[in-house]
Amino acid sequence: MSGSEETPKPPEPSGVDLARVALRAAKEAARARGEATQQQKRARRGGGLRSGAPPGRDPMPLGPAINRLITERGWETPAAVGGVMGRWPQIVGDDLARKCVPERYDEDERVLHVRCDSTAWATNVRLLAPQLVARLNEDLGHGTVRLLKVHGPGGSARRYGPLRAPGSTGPGDTYG
Repeated sequence: MSGSEETPKPPEPSGVDLARVALRAAKEAARARGEATQQQKRARRGGGLRSGAPPGRDPMPLGPAINRLITERGWETPAAVGGVMGRWPQIVGDDLARKCVPERYDEDERVLHVRCDSTAWATNVRLLAPQLVARLNEDLGHGTVRLLKVHGPGGSARRYGPLRAPGSTGPGDTYG
């Protein structure tokens, strides 16, 4: 080829092509600015989408709301013990769970009160109390339950009246 031939030059971009390129660049720059602004807002607000309400007043899912309430009120231990009462059969075993149930937890003294349906089972649970306290503390955290107080079956209230035999104690025990 001779030196007089030149390679053809690409055509000059038209005004429409230049406008498209400028528009695309402007959109990308705006998107980048918007993403940066959103990240800054999330960082200031603590993350996540917000409604624009004052801090701490945004709606939140029920689970985190309950966990926050439990923490703010200092109810961690009673809530944990309540969970144990719900899982009583898994902790103590099905046989024992059928014969005795947890009634209440005294947080000040760290005592769990358990009621058995017969005096024989109450005696058996009293003998098992150290192992049960250890198992409960494994689940709840060391020192949460200090003592297991075992109660026998609750009879009806003693009624006094003209048709009662003197000296009769009534249903004070199940003998079972």
